[in-house]
Amino acid sequence: MALLGVVVNPAANGNRGSAPGAGVVRELQASGHEVVDLSDETADAAQRRARAACESQDRRLDALVVVGGDGMVHLGVNAVAGTGVGLGLVAIGSGNDFARTVGIPAHDGRAALRGIEAALERGPRAIDVLRSEGGDGVRRTACVLSAGFDAAVNARANGYRFPPGGGKYIRGVFAELRGFRPYGFTLTIDGERRELEGTIVAIANGPYLGGGMKIAPSAQIDDGLLEVVIAQGLSAWQIVRLFPRIYEGTHVQHPAVEVLRAREVVLQPWDGYPAPPDAHGDGERIGALPMTVRVEPGAVRLLA
Repeated sequence: MALLGVVVNPAANGNRGSAPGAGVVRELQASGHEVVDLSDETADAAQRRARAACESQDRRLDALVVVGGDGMVHLGVNAVAGTGVGLGLVAIGSGNDFARTVGIPAHDGRAALRGIEAALERGPRAIDVLRSEGGDGVRRTACVLSAGFDAAVNARANGYRFPPGGGKYIRGVFAELRGFRPYGFTLTIDGERRELEGTIVAIANGPYLGGGMKIAPSAQIDDGLLEVVIAQGLSAWQIVRLFPRIYEGTHVQHPAVEVLRAREVVLQPWDGYPAPPDAHGDGERIGALPMTVRVEPGAVRLLA
């Protein structure tokens, strides 16, 4: 049987995350696994504990299981990336964009645990992550790194208590539209430099953000590439008209939207224009530009 670390987000599932988390621990122990609870009072503290356990030379974990939403996925990939330790997810968050991307059932702990057990027997699936340097240091992102209007909306949504799920993101869109002006970006994409007035600048490893918005419909989480989604110079009214199309992924057909595939992107502010907001990855703040983002192929061994 395996040595498994578990990290639970008590705020997930409407501040009821600790109850399903305790159930996960009991189920894993009942299956004969040795379980170490690595949860802590803050996400940063839990991530440090989990990373140390993944890197331990004495008793390194066989796998880390995180219980929560996309914020817990973000914690998990930053704990396991490059260590060879597998990552399992019990998805009970409000958005669950990563679970949607990789086909893990949301709000079904038993099904998620069956998938983890099967992957422990069969072997994990290698997936890519985005590695960003700058901002608040080195961070990994599982799904989408946002750096434009999408990041500003994310910051607002993180401060809301209601409505649940993706409704916070929708509320943030309309709040952020007041007085909106496009940001100035200098983007260097695989060595090619360009300057632009940007509305949306998203670097995607998978298709979804914001609780089911299909920002990068063709992005694949295991192809060794990232996708850069750029919407240039849209007015507030144009954003309102474009926004509903993001849920179906048809926004990429708009003439102002461009999608590029690459391995590295350097993001910098362009002087003379409004500064871009702090970037967010998997819904979590990862810091101010400038920032370099690279794809790390196969950096995480996913138990799914």
